[in-house]
Amino acid sequence: MEVLAGRSWAPVCDLHRLVPGRGVAVLLPDGRQAAVFRDSRDTVYAVANRDPFTGAYVLSRGLLGATADGRVYVASPLLKQRFDLLTGECLDDPAVRIAVHPARVG
Repeated sequence: MEVLAGRSWAPVCDLHRLVPGRGVAVLLPDGRQAAVFRDSRDTVYAVANRDPFTGAYVLSRGLLGATADGRVYVASPLLKQRFDLLTGECLDDPAVRIAVHPARVG
């Protein structure tokens, strides 16, 4: 799996190491942390690993889910806020967002 870091794609994790529905924390080349996920359809996602409500780097330990209209999200393991994996929008507080990183299977 690769994440777009700046202007180039950076390999961050072998796809077979990602368990569908679970996340992994990775270190990007610029030193930032990302949380990467693989869903049951083998779609990959990458978002900031930092929970903006607590400041803890824990989103990679969150659980994946989907809303009734099909928005895939990760729920923070601490306070349970849900973040859309495509937009970074907090589904529980639209004023809050996390960074989203383009991801692909490389």
